[in-house]
Parts: sequence; C-alpha cells; structure tokens
Amino acid sequence: MSTDAEAKPGTQPGTQPGTLKETERVQSGPGPGRGPMGGGMIGQKADTFWPSLKRLLARLHPERHKSYAVLVLTVLSVAATAVGPWILGRATDLVFAGLIGKDVLAGGATQEQAVEALRAQGEDDRAEMLESMTLTDGVDFAAVADVLLVVLAVYVAASLLAWLGGYLLNDVVQGTVLRMRSEVEDKVHRLPLGYFDKQPRGELLSRVTNDIDNISQTLQQTMSQMLNSLLTVVAVLGMMFWISPLLAMVALVSVPISMVITAAVMKRSQGMFIQQWRRTGTLNSHIEETFSGHAIVKVYGRQAESERVFAEQNDELYEASYGAQFVSGLIMPIMMFVGNLNYVVIAVLGGLRVASGTMSLGDVQAFIQYSRQFTQPLTQVASMLNLLQSGVASAERVFELLDAPEESADADGLPATGAAARGEVRFEDVSFSYDPERPLIEGLSLVARPGSTVAIVGPTGAGKTTMVNLVMRFYDPQAGRILIDGVDITSVPRGVLRSRIGMVLQDTWLFAGTIRDNIAYGRPDATEEQILEASRATFVDRFVHSLPDGYDTVIDEDGSNLSAGERQLVTIARAFLSDPALLILDEATSSVDTRTELLLQQAMAALRSDRTSFVIAHRLSTIRDADLILVMEDGSIVEQGSHDELLEAGGAYARLHRSQFEAPAEEAVR
Repeated sequence: MSTDAEAKPGTQPGTQPGTLKETERVQSGPGPGRGPMGGGMIGQKADTFWPSLKRLLARLHPERHKSYAVLVLTVLSVAATAVGPWILGRATDLVFAGLIGKDVLAGGATQEQAVEALRAQGEDDRAEMLESMTLTDGVDFAAVADVLLVVLAVYVAASLLAWLGGYLLNDVVQGTVLRMRSEVEDKVHRLPLGYFDKQPRGELLSRVTNDIDNISQTLQQTMSQMLNSLLTVVAVLGMMFWISPLLAMVALVSVPISMVITAAVMKRSQGMFIQQWRRTGTLNSHIEETFSGHAIVKVYGRQAESERVFAEQNDELYEASYGAQFVSGLIMPIMMFVGNLNYVVIAVLGGLRVASGTMSLGDVQAFIQYSRQFTQPLTQVASMLNLLQSGVASAERVFELLDAPEESADADGLPATGAAARGEVRFEDVSFSYDPERPLIEGLSLVARPGSTVAIVGPTGAGKTTMVNLVMRFYDPQAGRILIDGVDITSVPRGVLRSRIGMVLQDTWLFAGTIRDNIAYGRPDATEEQILEASRATFVDRFVHSLPDGYDTVIDEDGSNLSAGERQLVTIARAFLSDPALLILDEATSSVDTRTELLLQQAMAALRSDRTSFVIAHRLSTIRDADLILVMEDGSIVEQGSHDELLEAGGAYARLHRSQFEAPAEEAVR
C-alpha cells in the first residue's frame, strides 16, 4: 500500500522478540513461508478443546428452535430404530416355536406333556426351554408376516424422521456458518491497518476460507452422527437392560475400556491436528507468495530455493498430517476389536441362557443386534472425535481472529460537510512510531493551506507515507493531533473522513471486473458520461479503444492484461471521478512513461485545483510547481519551502536535486 518501508513494519509494535506470544512468534518468523494460513496455532494445550467447543456450540443459539426440533426428531428416529430388533425377535420366536412344535407336537402330545416327559428323562434344561415357549404345530407364517410388516413400518418411520432431522440440521449448520462468515467479514473491516501489516495475507485467507469450511464440515458430520450415536447408545442400553440386565452389565464392560482408549488417543492427537493446520497455513503462505511473485522468482533465479522451501514445508505438513491421522485413526480399529470381544462373550452367554430357558431365542437375537448397535455408535463417536478435534482447532483460529483488537471506536459522527472539506490540514506536534523502541515521527507540526499542493520528499523510511496514513486514519498518532478545517479528525467517523479523500498509490490495485467498473469503484452511481469524462482527462480513453472490448474489457487477476502504466492510469481515473476534497498522490506517476507523465501532470494539476493535495515523490521533476515542499529525514521536517527557495538554501533538498540531475549530467560528460 505504500512506498516507504515504515508503512509495512516487520515487527509488532510494542513487543520484544523475547516476549512474543506463541502465535505471534510464528507470524513474525523469517522466510517467505511465514504464517499465512496457519500462523496462529502451535502446540496449544489440549485443555483449550472444551472451551473452544463450548464457544462453537454456543453459536447455534440463534437456531435453537430448529435445533430442538432436530433433537426431538432424532430421539423419535432412534427410538423407532431401537425397538425394531426386539419386534423382529418376535418373528424369530414364532419361527423357532413353529419348528420345535412341529416335532414335539407331531404325535398329538400337548406342550405340557412334552415338558413333563423331558423332566422325567432328566433333561431339565430342555424342559425349561420348551416351557418358556409358546409352541405351534408348524410355523404361523401369517403371524410372522404381520410382525415383519410392523418392523417394516417402524424402520420406514425411523428413516423418514432421520431424513427430516437431517434436513433441519443442514439448515441449522449452514445458517450458523453463514453468520460466522459474516462476522469474520465484518471483523476484517473493523481491524486496524497495523493488523494487516503484521499478518500475511495467506493467514487471513486461510481463516476465512479453509478454517470456516472445516468448521462447516465438522458441524455437519459430527452433530448428526454424534447426536444419533449418543442417543442410540442410550436407547440400545435401555433395551438391553430391559431384555437381560445380566448381559447388559457384561456389555457395559466395554464402555470404560473405550473411554480410556479414546481419551488417551485424543490427548495425543489434539496437538498434532493443531500442528497440521499450522503447517497447512505455512505451506499455503509460501505458495501464495511464490505464485504472486512468479516473475520475480524467475528473474532472480530463485526457483530452486523456492522448490527447496516448498519441499521442506510440504514434508513438514506430511509429517504433521500423517501423525495426526495415524494416531487418531487408531481409535476405530481398537474400538472394533473391543466390540468384537464383547460380541463373542454375549453370544456365548446368550446361547447358554436360551438352553437354560431363561431367555428366548428371539431375545438373544435382539440382544446380539443391540450389542452390535451398542458398540457401533461408540466406535462412530470415537471416529467423529477425530474430525471434531480438527474442527475445533479451526474454530480456535477463527476465534483468535474474531478476538483480535479492533480499531478505536468511531466518533458519533459529524455531517459530511464538516469532515475533510476543501480547506486547511494542520499537524500539531504529532508523534507516531510503529515500534516504541524506534521513534519515527516526533513533534511534527505543519499547515497545508486550503487549495495548496504540499509535496513530501525524502529518503525511503523517512516517514512520508506514514504522514498520509495518519491523515487517512489508517493509524492514529500517539501524541498530538491532526485537524482538517479546524476539526480533529478523531472526532469524525472514519467512513465520512475517507469518503472525502482520494488516494492514488504507486502500487496499483484493480478489482475483478471491467475497466468501467474499476473507474467507477469510488463512485458507483456515476453516469456513463462522467466515467468517459474522467477517462479522457486521465488519458485512459487513449488506450481503451485499442482493447478488444473497450471499457467492457474484463481485467484479469492482478490486472495482468494491462501494462503497469495502464493500470496506474485507471487508478488515477478512479480518483478523478470520485472528485475528492483532499487528494493524496503516493508516487502516482512512477509507472508511466515520460510523455504520459507530462500529460498526467497537467491532468492532476486540474484535479488538484481548489483542493488540498499531498504529493509523495521521489522524482523531484514532478513537484516543481508545488506550493510547499517538505523535506523529511528520520520522521522530521528538516526543510520546507518552494522549489526555488530550497535550491537557494543549498540544504537537503538541494543535495537531492543534485543527486538526480547534476550527477547524471556529470557522468554523461565524463
């Protein structure tokens, strides 16, 4: 955004390297891959999992009525699913009783007679089994069909209830994520410029895109499956105790085993997931920087270095991802092993109880199904914890962004006519620094008269761009104040202040859209004639007609289908059309050719008429006609005056002038 080094500090204001927080230490590290997508989270303790999860779930509160409906529908669906095996067991009992009864009752004997005969033969177990059954002479297929129809109806109802619950849950999750994205977007606009100076772009992009997408996926999958699984465990456990308390107690032995295993794996994998997302951000940062500066990488022959850094960071991401997935992936097979052992024990005990007549075959069949249904949701919950940890790690990073300090509160507001009118700009004993240990601007005082053009010159890092950043309230001074027409700019809402200021930077920035859209960016309600007038005044019209679609030409990403000079002309036209009260030009003509620069100087002279203008320049030829030239060194104004006055003074300005004009002339003579 600026030409001066001070506008993009490399360290955090007010923080010593040795006292950086863990997240800041990552972000301030050296190298092209520092921080972007994952820079905030490293090695955070696992005890942040529950507070972050609680905070994430609290965001469902606006959707609480739908959430309650989801809960009711899920309970009904799970209840219907849970009762299904018990009903199906009745069909098994009918088939078994029919098959046994066909043999036992074949000779015309009654069930009671068959039982007594078995007791007389000393087969008490078989006698108990027959006595507990209702024998029939053959299978009653009509009764079996009725039971199966009931089971079918129950399962269809369970499926419909589950579908409706899933439909509502999707609405709940997407509504929650929609609000979260909006909060992040609003937060970004409330963050001070200093936050972006210290935060690589990839870091912000990752939190807004990757992390929120991961949260959405986590909520969608874990809420549906975990809720269903937990309710299934409760319902199945209730049915198991109803059928056989003894076998239910045996089945419960697997629960503490499962909890111990899950807790141990979670404790190990939580930090690994945080590392995984941090490594993802670091790698994405490097990729973003390398692709954005692809031409520079090639020009300086740094492809091999870029590939080496990529390979190192890619390997680190592989190691972090492999470790996280491997450790968390241990939960499922271990849980399946525990479940299979439980299944074997229940099958053996159930068979013995059927033989002893204390349980029916249908109840054993139902109980075995319940035992599988009991361990399966526990396994699903354990596997979902894998995804949940990843989602909560992303939530922590998003919350870290949402908790970042914001710009100081805006003033209640003044009418637009009271802010930044075409008049006087006054600095009164202004002091500012990005780092308290390195003062930049100290005790700066100056007055820019109404309608005057103030040029600011000086070496890189002198504080030139910082001055205009203070006028725009991108930063606020630590001492002193800045007034526009006698009004302290801190008493004016930032939006009102900035709406009256036009700014053209050396680094052009065009947005996706047509050339017409970019010119009208600062004034969307501009008419076609006003856009054309601004284009002609700034010589955009001269090159637009050579493009295939004229003003409807769609600008590629980063404006790559326009030359650097053409992009600059578009940004100047944008400022021209907005008709600002205060104009700031930061090396605005540095990217255009000499002939166009001369023409633009004429256009900008008209643009600057009747308004106060600040012009930051390195080429002194562009500011000869300025009403006031300020020469800055180390944050202070060391000279001020007109071009001729400063040359006569023979000071810092004269030295700059000689370095640009006389030295090259002497070299040419030699």
